[in-house]
Amino acid sequence: MGAPDAIYGILRLLLDVAFFVMIVHIIMSWLITFQVLNLHQQLVYQIWTGLNRLLEPIYRPIRNILPNTQPLDLAPLVAFLIVISLRDFILPAIFF
Repeated sequence: MGAPDAIYGILRLLLDVAFFVMIVHIIMSWLITFQVLNLHQQLVYQIWTGLNRLLEPIYRPIRNILPNTQPLDLAPLVAFLIVISLRDFILPAIFF
């Protein structure tokens, strides 16, 4: 296993983790919106706050570029599509 394979593996792992964290965040936002989960529960609030703190640096630049579509936030969708594109198309094209 050479250095390019190691770099590819690390980048792929990071993109996979970002993918699953975003999936959890998106599903959790739906569950909160439809009142399946309640932010007054301490565990739900802590997980939600942690995910928001983790993902906000990714979403904020996207929100600055996108037009304001309140109350619909398109930044998670755009970030999700970027991660999928990087993980499944761009990264393999660069390394293979």
